[in-house]
Amino acid sequence: MDMKRDYYEDIRLLDSGAQVFWLIALLLALIALPLLAGSYLVYTVNLIAINVIVTLGLNLLVGYTGQISLGHAGFFAIGAYGTLAMVAKLGVPFELALPLSGLIAAGFGFLLGLPALRLEGPYLAIATLGFGLTVTQILGRIEYFGGHMGMQAPPLSVLGFTIASDAARYAVIMPLAVILTWAMRNLTRTKVGRAFVAVRDSDIAAECIGVNLTYYKTLAFAISAFFTGVGGGLMAFVLGFVNPHTFNIMVSILFLAMVVVGGLGSILGSVMGAILITFLQLELARIGDMALIGPLLTEISTRFFTESGLPNVQYVVFGLIMVLIVIFEPLGLYGFWIRTKIYWRTWPF
Repeated sequence: MDMKRDYYEDIRLLDSGAQVFWLIALLLALIALPLLAGSYLVYTVNLIAINVIVTLGLNLLVGYTGQISLGHAGFFAIGAYGTLAMVAKLGVPFELALPLSGLIAAGFGFLLGLPALRLEGPYLAIATLGFGLTVTQILGRIEYFGGHMGMQAPPLSVLGFTIASDAARYAVIMPLAVILTWAMRNLTRTKVGRAFVAVRDSDIAAECIGVNLTYYKTLAFAISAFFTGVGGGLMAFVLGFVNPHTFNIMVSILFLAMVVVGGLGSILGSVMGAILITFLQLELARIGDMALIGPLLTEISTRFFTESGLPNVQYVVFGLIMVLIVIFEPLGLYGFWIRTKIYWRTWPF
């Protein structure tokens, strides 16, 4: 077991030369990816990076603070619509519009965090679910945001450079994902992160030792919403078009699935869960085109159900994965990673 002997050792980013080596290798691989990979792969990695940002925020709320949320699609929509409106209608530069949209989402997160002071478990889940549904309904009825037709993303310009390709968008999204991942890792190691964990473990005990529940619960919602709003602003320009149906309840459920599958209360788990679920989401969306299994599922769906419902098989797969993860590996992919490391460190003993 790796023992920490003082606080500064605990918050240190890298603990060994091996970690420095692998971090440098990872950064070099991320830099080389858009130069070597095709457009579709770069597009996929862009989606993964955005989902990593959102999953980090949701994991702070669910995994570190113990507050459930089924309404993050609402914050996602606020970030997307806010960024598009500021850039397209108000002429605000993207570099300023993105963080402002995140702050607007954080404001709504703070307001949503107020009911969390007296709600928990399924009651808080229903409250956040209602928030997410309300946001999409309201946005769909405001003509300024395009109503039900949605909004088209304008040409994107960052620091004077025109962003028109997936590789160019990658150059904007991936650095943000790395910076926010690093920021979240540092946040969880500070006294604020420790207070979040204390609230998760026992809010009564945390209050007894001086943790301000009102402050930290609302702060957790605000920070989580900020990350999600930033992810929504980036997603708007990756997709090029958004409407209220883009941010349905399944989006919130998929975000929660990324957290659960990756591992609650883990930065690495958030990254692993976002990678796996995003990849499965893209691949299972065209499950009918897969060799062998595609024609078989199409035949079963046509004979017993309807062929138009075939894409919904992906949600069955997501549900099955979550059930199996909860039963056999409650710590998610991060728990599997930890057990694998322990095995190889102690092998062959």
